[in-house]
Amino acid sequence: MESKVKDKDSLLRRLMEAGGEPVSGQMLADEAGVSRTAIWKWVRELEEEGYTVRSVRKKGYVLEAMPDLLTPALIRRHLKDDPFVSDIIHYESVGSTMPIAHREAQNGASGGTVIVAEEQTEGRGRLARPWSSTAGKGIWMSVILKPDIPPHRAPQFTLIAAVSICRAIRETAGVEARIKWPNDLLIGGRKVTGILTELQADPDRVQAIIIGIGINVNQETEDFPEELADIATSVRIQSGHRIDRAALAAAVLRNIGFYSKIYLEEGFAPIKMLWEENSDTIGRKVNAVMMRETVTGTAIGITEEGVLEIRTEDGAIRGIYSADIEPAE
Repeated sequence: MESKVKDKDSLLRRLMEAGGEPVSGQMLADEAGVSRTAIWKWVRELEEEGYTVRSVRKKGYVLEAMPDLLTPALIRRHLKDDPFVSDIIHYESVGSTMPIAHREAQNGASGGTVIVAEEQTEGRGRLARPWSSTAGKGIWMSVILKPDIPPHRAPQFTLIAAVSICRAIRETAGVEARIKWPNDLLIGGRKVTGILTELQADPDRVQAIIIGIGINVNQETEDFPEELADIATSVRIQSGHRIDRAALAAAVLRNIGFYSKIYLEEGFAPIKMLWEENSDTIGRKVNAVMMRETVTGTAIGITEEGVLEIRTEDGAIRGIYSADIEPAE
């Protein structure tokens, strides 16, 4: 079904849908109820944003090339008719997408609203640790979910997101990411993704879950600061080729929608199985470093609540709710 032209963004969608065939400027003007000069101005604005639009004499406009951006139109091009995403709000540069998502959720944004930025200047991870968010090289976004669940089940959405991103990276780039409990993804033993889950809730009901996602996509080795060079990587470094960021963002969102639906219909068991299959933590001897103690043992699985279970040397099983996980010597 062709998009109805009413503004610059819908004009772009129409040119995308044409698949390289010319679209008459007069037809576009008639449909939008504007002058051909207005259509020309929208085309000029698209060109200023990095799109290449050629005017073919007596035939119309042809979209020839698209920029590497995370705009709503480019992400939706890959989402097609997927029902999960209700709105995409795009920024060139923000401090962090998380507070914007919180504000949007409080102001009534629907579930499936996505805040995405080309750059974050104050990106953060778990425990407010800084996250390097290089301009134009990664995916920095926050996703608003509004599931009808009690607050104690909200942490399971971190695990849903992790499973979703693993599948999206595999689908888009052909490389395997592994999950490091509780909220990191690794490729080749180096960090490629961080997940941050925050909550807006009443005592007995979730109002909104905000999932912050940072994915290193097209960085090359020299793009990482010196202190991260030995611990961070990107999908591009690991796959050996440049990645379409909009396609990967769409795959992440599509999979979050898919696995959230499975979770809400079938419970946590299917997610738990997939998480453990993709885990880089299960089966390893680890140190779980907490504020007041460090627990050493073999990670044996996660509970229905997403709690990591470690079997210590004396055979006891400890449930770990929050910790930094390090390899044990």
